[in-house]
Amino acid sequence: MAGRDLRALFSTNDRRLEAGEAFTNRQQQWEIVAAALTEHLQHTAGPGFDVEDLEAPRDNIMVFHGVGGIGKTTLSRKLEAALAGTERRPAQWGEPTWAGERILPVRIDLARSAGTSFEDLVLTIRAALSSLGRPLPAFDVALRRYWEQQHPGEPLEDYLRRGGLAGRFGKAMPQQMQSAMADVAQALLLPGTVGTAIGQITGSLVRALRERRQTVRALAECARLADLLEADPDLEALSFYPHLLAWELAHLPPASRVTPVILLDTFEDVGDRTHRDLERLIQRVVWLMPNAFFIGTGRSRVQWADPALQGELDYTGSAAWPGLAAPACAIPAARAASPVRGRGRQVLVGDFSPEDCDDYLARRLSHAGQPLISSEIRQVITGRSHGLPLYLDLSVLRFLEIRRTREPVPADFDHDFGALIARTLSDLTPDERHVLRSVSLLDAFDLTLATAAAGLAHQAPAQRLIERPFVRENAFGLWPYHLHGLIRSTLRSADDATDDRWTDTDWQQAATRILTALGNQWNATAGSVPDRMLLVGCLRQGLTLARDFRLDLGWLTDAAWSYVSDSVWEPLAPPVRPDGTLGLQTPADALVELLAALARRQHEHRSVTASRLTAVTRSHLLPDDLHEMAVYYLAKAHRDLGDSAASRQGMQLVADGNGRLSHAARRGLAHLARLAGDFPTAYDTARTLGWVGRQHRVEGDIHWPHGDMDRAAAAYAAARDQAEQHSIAGERATSQAHRALVLAFTDPDAADDELHLAEQLLTGLDLRATRLTVQIAALVRDAGTPPRPRGCPRPTRRDPRRRHHRCRSRP
Repeated sequence: MAGRDLRALFSTNDRRLEAGEAFTNRQQQWEIVAAALTEHLQHTAGPGFDVEDLEAPRDNIMVFHGVGGIGKTTLSRKLEAALAGTERRPAQWGEPTWAGERILPVRIDLARSAGTSFEDLVLTIRAALSSLGRPLPAFDVALRRYWEQQHPGEPLEDYLRRGGLAGRFGKAMPQQMQSAMADVAQALLLPGTVGTAIGQITGSLVRALRERRQTVRALAECARLADLLEADPDLEALSFYPHLLAWELAHLPPASRVTPVILLDTFEDVGDRTHRDLERLIQRVVWLMPNAFFIGTGRSRVQWADPALQGELDYTGSAAWPGLAAPACAIPAARAASPVRGRGRQVLVGDFSPEDCDDYLARRLSHAGQPLISSEIRQVITGRSHGLPLYLDLSVLRFLEIRRTREPVPADFDHDFGALIARTLSDLTPDERHVLRSVSLLDAFDLTLATAAAGLAHQAPAQRLIERPFVRENAFGLWPYHLHGLIRSTLRSADDATDDRWTDTDWQQAATRILTALGNQWNATAGSVPDRMLLVGCLRQGLTLARDFRLDLGWLTDAAWSYVSDSVWEPLAPPVRPDGTLGLQTPADALVELLAALARRQHEHRSVTASRLTAVTRSHLLPDDLHEMAVYYLAKAHRDLGDSAASRQGMQLVADGNGRLSHAARRGLAHLARLAGDFPTAYDTARTLGWVGRQHRVEGDIHWPHGDMDRAAAAYAAARDQAEQHSIAGERATSQAHRALVLAFTDPDAADDELHLAEQLLTGLDLRATRLTVQIAALVRDAGTPPRPRGCPRPTRRDPRRRHHRCRSRP
């Protein structure tokens, strides 16, 4: 426990309550920092390191970025404490590998609310170095000259005291600077010391440096000191003075050597994407102090490795900042090449695990040493938080607020906080906010889809948005980007008090735009090579939008037919409505239920499927062609349940309608005739079906019960080949499974190859009944076959697809 949680402490009159600021372990982040700092120390100690080399790439910065409320500031403070001494470092973090090296952590809050100027940043670094107990002449002379010019009549001591630096780092800095001035004046043999004008000292020092006098030979080794002292002492010149600090640190005696670790918190507030003046100055400090190590924490990645920023910043591109460059592609760690120095210096601060969330909540509030928040409530909060620490904090305050009047219960925390919206939107442009709200309606998106969802003509706002840490990336996904789960749910459901909050009409219009955009993406590929993954993805997102916002089906009708035609049955059911309403009220409701029932029918009893499809048909919400789809599959369910009369009635209705499933319905009537023993009718009907009615497979279904195995196997092979020609993966796998079953009875050796092929064709398909057929075929193949005796040779391979054979003994 790092301290007292004052907000929680002042939210209740219960003096027995223990409210602590719990810090949940961030060991992984510490290990990253420790490894990077160890690498930095080794680099600066190497013989090739030169603090005055202004052209070498810089690896002396790393950045932790993440969504607002993820705990970056807490991490920054904990890192500062851990680097300052072992007594404040969590035990599980272990000992660092730089034992014996002196580390000086300096944390600087760059938040706008803190009012930190660039002057303050430079003074903070110098004030922290006052712990060395010695002046830093090159820097101190330049800084004194700057101060006298920019703050005439204002003592530096007073400024440091008002800004809190004197209280934080002591009062030694002004005395050290004065001592440096006196030493320089004495070396230059100037009359007087303290009273000597700074201009006279610097002028004399510059002349002495130019003339390479022996009296200033130590300072003369700093090649750029004279140039800096001759420059106008303005803010621009001040931003180059850190070079003098770095030079002084590099020339300290070995016993006094120190490595500053400068933690720059709330880095996103140093400027925005259009005004980078402060960021340019801070970048200059990092570049000019290669022997210091910088750790930034902020909401966004640092863009210094982007060559497009050339001209806005002094040092840009991946050659200058190899560790800050984004990887060309997302390579899983197990396949990535050996790491090189500086790689991976931009680290996303991840969400808490469920275990961390529970531990955090248990330790935040306690009473008599026991957690005040019950395990049931902690479980609800953890589930809704998506691992975001800010949500946990807000839930703790909500707990205390409710506790004032009654005992909190788990249902009280099925709650979204509007404060998360304000936190998320605070540093976004209006266009970025518009895109963010639009894509919150999507499970996943790409740049094109996000731009269309927002109704914008240009991609720039969407491009900027995906760089934010609350947008997660899956390089292998159909659409690579998705919003952080809690941010998305909060945008959709929490009370929005921002000035540009959306009305219900705004959300409705966004949903309509997105549904149209999804349809355009699917239609762009529907006429070429079918993309099953895109079809299913568009259906899943489109069905949810059409259901939740009561939109017309439009392209979803054709997409539903494409989904059914392949007989693969990936799960499509969207989550429950946000408003919790149930029942079939719109055509989208009915289509969602229809496709969900079809996808689930291989995983639940046919009576359940029949009940769901009956509800769809009785709702009469679907257009005629989709209504026939429901009637057809209801008839199939009735056939499987043994209700031949109801099945025949439904099949006949669809067949007479001459719609898209009329051939399939005639195939169903053939099957019903076969099951009834009317084989002549079944056979005659089968011969009229053609490819659309799956004629060859139906013929195989008729031949093999009659023992005509060769003709059945040939029919199934023809059905498989036809399905392959038409790129119907489900039909191809089903026909091959039936062929394997037939051959398992007549030629078990040949069945080996057919079963192997069936398993290959089933890869990636959700066809449970067909998989059962393959398993039955394997059992039939092995029935009555003794194990192969040891030493029995394998038979000659007759087919290149054969995997294995067994020695079979038959009478």
